[in-house]
Formats: sequence, structure tokens, C-alpha cells
Amino acid sequence: MPFPTQKARLVVAATTAFIGGLIVASGMNWTKLGFAQSRTNPAVVQPIAEASNAFVSIANNVTPAVVSIEVFSAARSTQRGGSQAPVIPNAPPGMEDFFRQFDIPQRSAPMRGQGSGFIVTSNGYILTNNHVVTNSDRETIADKVTVRMMDHRVFTAKVIGHDRTTDVAVIKIDGNNFPTVSLGNDVTSRIGEWVLAIGNPLGLENTVTAGIISAKGRSLADLMNPNGTNQYAISDLIQTDAAINPGNSGGPLVNSRGEVIGINSAIASPTGYNAGYGFAIPITLAKRVMDEIIAHGRVRVPALGIQIDEVSPEDAAVAGLKEIRGVLVRNFPSDDTPAKRAGLQPGDVIITADGQPVDRVSTLQRIVRNHNPGETIEIEAMRYGQKKTFHVTLMEAQTDQQVATSTTRSTPAGGGSVHPALGISVAPVSTEMAAQARMPTPVRGVMVTDVIPGGPSEDKLFRNDVITEVLYPAPAHAINTPADLQQELSRLKNGDYISLRVFSLQDPTHAPRIVNLQIDK
Repeated sequence: MPFPTQKARLVVAATTAFIGGLIVASGMNWTKLGFAQSRTNPAVVQPIAEASNAFVSIANNVTPAVVSIEVFSAARSTQRGGSQAPVIPNAPPGMEDFFRQFDIPQRSAPMRGQGSGFIVTSNGYILTNNHVVTNSDRETIADKVTVRMMDHRVFTAKVIGHDRTTDVAVIKIDGNNFPTVSLGNDVTSRIGEWVLAIGNPLGLENTVTAGIISAKGRSLADLMNPNGTNQYAISDLIQTDAAINPGNSGGPLVNSRGEVIGINSAIASPTGYNAGYGFAIPITLAKRVMDEIIAHGRVRVPALGIQIDEVSPEDAAVAGLKEIRGVLVRNFPSDDTPAKRAGLQPGDVIITADGQPVDRVSTLQRIVRNHNPGETIEIEAMRYGQKKTFHVTLMEAQTDQQVATSTTRSTPAGGGSVHPALGISVAPVSTEMAAQARMPTPVRGVMVTDVIPGGPSEDKLFRNDVITEVLYPAPAHAINTPADLQQELSRLKNGDYISLRVFSLQDPTHAPRIVNLQIDK
């Protein structure tokens, strides 16, 4: 065998040194895994495994207390329109009473529905949605409510009470030692936190979906009250992207600690199925409603006795706020309400209630709903740059009182004096129009005849609105003619703010409202 050449000996030596270096380096942990190596990074796997195990643990602990609720209402007879039966078409004049059709009762179809709920006490009290256990009117209770548990036990439940304004209902099954859920605190929950939705969507029992809290303080009056917007309906819902579908209603929304922070109640979807937007009733509100129902058999809704709205940039500027926050006092439902007696006025912006900052309508509603009628809370409000304090004793609201969501406004004939600074035209209110609208005498104010698109008054003032007073800048001045309004505007420069007292001729009550605008000269 020939001796290796010098070049070959060098190659062998270099290879031996490289392999030896790898062995030493790997033994001292100097080398890292290459891309071709298939070992999984434990630092990545462990958090995923921990999150998965947390979801498993929550599901195992909570699902035994989640129930399926089935409701049934029998067919009902209904009379066909009015106190008298309809007349047969083309009946001879004067003979209508002899040609009336028989008023045959109509029968509605039987109603069946399904939802979810969760047991909150070991003796069988269950929280669910009002719309799960009531008929389509959201007021009358279904004829039969059946509860099915995860262990296949079936119970006939009794509806203890229900509240349309919060969409919360309490039902009860007979027995003891039922599994229960742990109730958490939705107030401390944060946007972005993991949550689980548990329920029985589309007839699929014990379904668990995961997502995050997408938003808080959502208002869904139209979804919660399809037959008419109630002024006391909640606007403080939790939004989540955890998949919620028909049948999830009434089920729990659970945080990462296994605590219920909401009752899944509604979805916003063009198809009626999950589109990434689910909404839950905060559990602190639901718990208070439950306690009211169990203790009093009904829900006593506390109220300040004001009509409120979100604060616009103009409202904040007129009130003297550096930030656009708070709640605008728009008006009072009557002349004798706790807030009006305490000294609040239209145009005030509420900034704190019960010592807590108020940033929007839903925040004020939540603070007030945490009290009972008869209790007194402290309100701080801004009025034209001055902070004022009021002590308001809460009244019990009449929850069946409805408020209009919009007003149809007609276009009057004729023009009027043009006020470009506000983007409107105004004209005197004629005696005939005042009489037709049953305005109080003497006739005061100027009527808006046109609103310029894109101007300062767009979506704030409307045709047939009557401006009666300039409240700000102080001192206040009554407006009786277009010249009065022009004189007030002449004192202001571009960018200044003006506060007007206004009512609509279309409103038979002539209830005033406050409109804050920024001058654009």
C-alpha cells in the first residue's frame, strides 16, 4: 500500500481537527441546532401547552354548570284587526253592517326555541337571557321551559323573573347540590384578554369557543329591543370575537381564570350566524338584576330623570372641557325629576358620578344601575367652564316608557334669512303655523327653513326646528326674530362656540333641546 501524499495527509489532519472541534464545542454547548434539525424549541412549546391546558381546565370546570334551555309556547288564537269585522268590498252604501265578514280568529303557530344558561347557586337558580324564555314580544313567558344538564338530567324550570331592558332572566329548577359557576368582575377585565364562550349553538350541546375581548361599552339597543328602543336599555355590552351563534344566548362568557364575566346575548351578522361580533351582558349588572328579581320579584331600575347623549367636540368646548368626554344633559322627561330638582340643566356635561369618572353614556348607566332607587349619589358637571356639584336622589324608572329614535321632518315652503356662520336659513314663525303646531303664546323664536349640507348645523339642526334662545356666550338672550339671531352671531368670530335652545314643530310636546355649534365664518 503506497504512503499517502503530503496533500492527503493535510486533508486528513484538517478533517480530524474540525470533527474534534465540533465534539468539544457541542460538549460545552457552544453550537446551536441547525435548520435541518427537527428538534422543537421548548421555549415555544411550553406557553402554547400552558394555554391549551388552561382552556381544558376551564372547560372541565365550567361546562357541568352550563345547561341547555328549551322553550315551548302553544298556538294562540288572535282576533283579526279592530273591534269590528271588516266590510265585504263593494257593499251597498248604508248596508255595511249587513255585509261585514265574520271576524274569524287566527291561530299563530306553536313556538319552539332553544338557548343556554348557567347555574349560579347550588339550589338551582339559573341565569339566562330574557329573550330565551319569553315569546317574540319579549314580555310574555313561554308556556313551558325545560332545562337539560350535561349529565342528561332534565327538569321543568320556573321563570322567577325577567327584565327586557337588560335582557336578563332568572329561572329555577328544584333540587340541591347542583354544580355552579364562579362569578367574576367584568369591570376589571381588559380589551385583548382571552375569553371562552360556552353554550349550545345550533343544537350542538356543550360547545366551547375561544377568543378575546374585542371592546367594552357597546350599545345595541336595536338588537336588544327590536320592538322599540327603551331609554333604559343597557349600552354597556362586552364585545368578543369568540364564535357565538343562535343557541349560545344565555350561556356564560368566561375569563382566563374560569370566572363568568358576561352572559352571551347577541350577535351582529348579516346572515344571522357568527361573523366575528358577539356581545355579552356584563355579569356585575346581571348579578344585580338577579338579586333584585329574587328579593323583590321584579327589577327596580334606578334613574336620574334626565335625557342624555354622548358628548360632541362642540359640547365639550362650550362646557369648558379640554377632553371630549362625559355625558350631555339633553333634556328632562318631565318638570319633576330628581336631576332637575337637584339643579342640573340642559347643556350640562356630567363628568363624574358617585366619585367615578364618566367618559360616556354607558359608564354613567353602569354607575347608576349599581344603586337602588332612593339612594343619593353625587354628580359633578361642567356648565360653561364652571364645575358644579349636585346631589341626586335616584328615582325608580318606569321601564315601559318609550322614546322616539327619530323624527320625520317635513320641508316648509319658503326661504328665509341666511346665516352662513351656522349654515342655516331661518324665517319668522307665522301665526298660522304657530296655531297649527299649537305653540304657546306669545310666539317666540325663528324657524329653520334650510340646512346647508356640510355646514356646522348638519345633523344637529333640522328644518322646522325653532330657535328660541342663545344660552352661550353669556348672558343668555331670547331670539324672537332673524335679526336677533344675526345680532348674536355678529358678536362671535370664526371658531367660537354658540349654545342654542331649540325645539321642533313636529314634536307636539315642544320639548326643548340644547344644540352646541362651532361658528364657521
